Amino acid sequence: MIRSDLCRGVIAGLGLAAAVLLPAPKAAWAEQFVLFDVTFPFSKMDADNSSPSKSHYYVKGEAINPKRPRDWTQPVDYRNGTVHIRIEVLDRPDGGEPTQWSLCYIPNRGQGNGYGCTGIGPYTAKGVYEKDVSMTKFWQNDGIVWTEGIKQMDLVMKDGSGLHAHKRPDPEKFFPTRVRITMIQVSAGGKYDPKLVPNLPQDKPAVGAPAGGGK
Repeated sequence: MIRSDLCRGVIAGLGLAAAVLLPAPKAAWAEQFVLFDVTFPFSKMDADNSSPSKSHYYVKGEAINPKRPRDWTQPVDYRNGTVHIRIEVLDRPDGGEPTQWSLCYIPNRGQGNGYGCTGIGPYTAKGVYEKDVSMTKFWQNDGIVWTEGIKQMDLVMKDGSGLHAHKRPDPEKFFPTRVRITMIQVSAGGKYDPKLVPNLPQDKPAVGAPAGGGK
């Protein structure tokens, strides 16, 4: 009886030791990556001649991060994270005409209408505008099969009401312009860290702007 109790005590002690020695589950660290970072001039001629759609600037090929994940749901969940949008308006006509950009995800495989758009806008002056947008709340975000990845990004210039800029009767209020647009994808539960973005000036204050959308 004494020997049996002793054995049970030894076994219980070994089990406790094993539990102490087992490694704790690895923390799910937040991650982020730059989807694209482009600086470009945009004139009325550019807007009229962009193809296949006018008022569009296309980010594809080498301009979009070639190391972006194919599957945005695993092993890192970007689909349920956020996108940090940074628009730096380097040049634009004076007069303060409201202007905005729709930033549209074009997937390798779509569903429904086949794409979704977010954005910042409208802005009325030169400067830096930034906003965090939930990946599950922007326009038609469910029109994308996120496990199949993103093929390209379509950046669409519009006026304050959402009309494509090339359709305006007063193009001199919009063109020419020059912008730097950066989109950083942040994993679910994470927080955007500007220090991880290459070549990003840290001394320019940002101006908040409402989210836009729609292509």
